[in-house]
Amino acid sequence: MLPSMRRTGIVHTRFQSLEIWKSELATEFRVAGALHASFHETRFLTGLAWDLIAAAALLRKDGPPASILMLGLAGGTAFRVLRHLLPDCKLTAIDIDSEIVSLAREHMELDALDIEVITTDAYPWLAQNQRQFDVVFDDIYLAGKTDVFRPQAWNPELLVHLRRATGPGGVLAVNLVTGAGHRKMQSLTRQILRDAFPKVRRLTTPAGMNEVLVAGEAVATRPQLDAYQEIFRDWRDRMFWDRIEVRRIS
Repeated sequence: MLPSMRRTGIVHTRFQSLEIWKSELATEFRVAGALHASFHETRFLTGLAWDLIAAAALLRKDGPPASILMLGLAGGTAFRVLRHLLPDCKLTAIDIDSEIVSLAREHMELDALDIEVITTDAYPWLAQNQRQFDVVFDDIYLAGKTDVFRPQAWNPELLVHLRRATGPGGVLAVNLVTGAGHRKMQSLTRQILRDAFPKVRRLTTPAGMNEVLVAGEAVATRPQLDAYQEIFRDWRDRMFWDRIEVRRIS
């Protein structure tokens, strides 16, 4: 939270109640008391989950991805980082909440990212999808009264759809909130990925309350991220990037 931020509005979409907070350079969307999306006019990283999501997409062993599918878009915070690092990558996002997408266009310069945005329920879309991507990322969370929650645990059928969308040499990734109330989902997802893939790595950052899991036939290690650090001009972005940890899940 930036000290000069103030709440400028409350919007009730079909799926969530969202507070808009602004400062001279930044905008935040907050849902259920948690930061839901973040935008800064001159910086990219936050030290939080979006840094991990962006970094996870770069751990494809065969090199930078040419296409990324994101299930769950919100304000496009992670895609803003990825567009900065991968200017030619094809970015596709699925989000059920068309109103929050419109708010991101209005307040967070979403249209500047050149994303293919499909506003629909992501999992039914995935069941019908025949396209493949270098990276498939599941970041679907809904807002409850006091906390966010994943609408569906991964099961064998959903995993089939996710793997079908992941192209040869690609990786499948998922963002998981950690801590009390989320441990069962975290443990279940870890086990499913360990059983299904030969390599699974977890990304964390000191200030975050999330872990991102990346799975595939091959998943790169932390040194692969080093090549991107100097693309960030602001020292705070470089600091946050340096703090990302990547470890193998045994």
